[in-house]
Amino acid sequence: MRRTWFSPAPRLRRTAATALAGALALTALAACGTSSDTGSGDSKPGTGSSDPAAPLDPKTTVDLTIDCMPPAAKAAELKEWKQDVATFNKTYPNVHIVGRSTPGQCEEPPRFTAALKAKSQPDVFYTYFTDLQQVLDNNGAADISAYVTAASVPALNSIDPAVMGVYKKDGKMYGLPTSNYQMGIMINRKLFQRAGLDPDKPPATWDEVRADSRAIAGLGGGVYGYGEYSAENTGGWHFTAAMYSLGGDVVGADGKAAFNNATGKQLLQQLHDMRWSDRSMSPTQLLKWGDLQKQITADKLGMFLAAPDDIAYMVQQLGAKYENFGMGPIPGAKATLTGGNGYMIKQGSSPDKIKAAIAWLNFKNLSPGKGQFDWARTKADHLPVGVPQPNFFTGDVKATDLKARTDNATMPVANFAPYLGNPVPGKAEPPKAQEVYKVLDNAMSGVLTNEDADIAKLLSTAQTGVDQVLANQ
Repeated sequence: MRRTWFSPAPRLRRTAATALAGALALTALAACGTSSDTGSGDSKPGTGSSDPAAPLDPKTTVDLTIDCMPPAAKAAELKEWKQDVATFNKTYPNVHIVGRSTPGQCEEPPRFTAALKAKSQPDVFYTYFTDLQQVLDNNGAADISAYVTAASVPALNSIDPAVMGVYKKDGKMYGLPTSNYQMGIMINRKLFQRAGLDPDKPPATWDEVRADSRAIAGLGGGVYGYGEYSAENTGGWHFTAAMYSLGGDVVGADGKAAFNNATGKQLLQQLHDMRWSDRSMSPTQLLKWGDLQKQITADKLGMFLAAPDDIAYMVQQLGAKYENFGMGPIPGAKATLTGGNGYMIKQGSSPDKIKAAIAWLNFKNLSPGKGQFDWARTKADHLPVGVPQPNFFTGDVKATDLKARTDNATMPVANFAPYLGNPVPGKAEPPKAQEVYKVLDNAMSGVLTNEDADIAKLLSTAQTGVDQVLANQ
């Protein structure tokens, strides 16, 4: 689960549903010489080749609509997008790229679902790692297996196979990843220091989280130690991350709910005790993504589960300072939730349209030193550099990209040292993740809003609900 706030690299899924009426109000903006959205029209007759192994003929005329162009309010990101389109068009002058943007997140679940059902998604549409099955159920994406090769994506063999595998089903490939993340624990370094804690040593266990949370809450003045979500699917998302960290699961190998057990009870019991016994969590609950970021930026919250790129959002959007925050690996560290985003190509697209889309995605999102990985340009444009994401390359390519990112860093990368120096095995989100998370929101909100919550009943009810979701495959 992930939301995108149009940082230099498109970000991953942490968003939840917003009002459908507002979400459907898309703004289609033309980029670099294109003046209108031409929809899903195929390439000009008589140009190109239907052979998927053949490269796109630079003379081929293709109109391509693409999701997630930065909005006008993001001037620097939009400038980079337009620069990249202009550079791309030096090689492919007749590929007419029309960007589509939305005011907030690149994907809002109600809008996304409505577009799939109406077959109105752009030619190249933004998705979360968890969207594959929903897209396939709606016959929404083209099989691009034959088109994705080391020739069309030169860095292909340097991308983590686990990340590439996210968009594969039954041996076929339906999309390309453009970013990924792993959950850790975000801390407010100022509050850690004020509470007598070492900001270079974020809590490594859940017992330490509880102890540090009490110490920070002891500062008073409306300051709380630990924050948690429980609304708009984000509560279930964090429940899943915490279960993974403890070695548990949410959906088992048998395809059924796997959290109504001692691990699930431990998780909810600790949250209940922190909220009601320790009083180290805020009485304001039913929080969703964005709320905890505001609290920690205002120096009212000590820590919460997050991905590293939250820091970029808090600085860009909320006026925070990079040096005030740090990251550690997820407490417990048995496994950590990993997620991400990428793009899929609309079902029914012509071979040349598919080739043009892959050529663009390769240049913009998958080429070290170019597009989203042009860290020197990103720094020059006063955008965040130094967040350890996206980080899906391996081997020498990974080392080269990480060095360029570090050399051009605009933030104190040492604050990420505990996170980077203690890697945790990644674990993918469960099947039908958003529907599962929606059910689990109720368990999270139950213990955080009701001092007399019956944890066993909350887990049992959630198990029934999740099993019903999973049965409707």
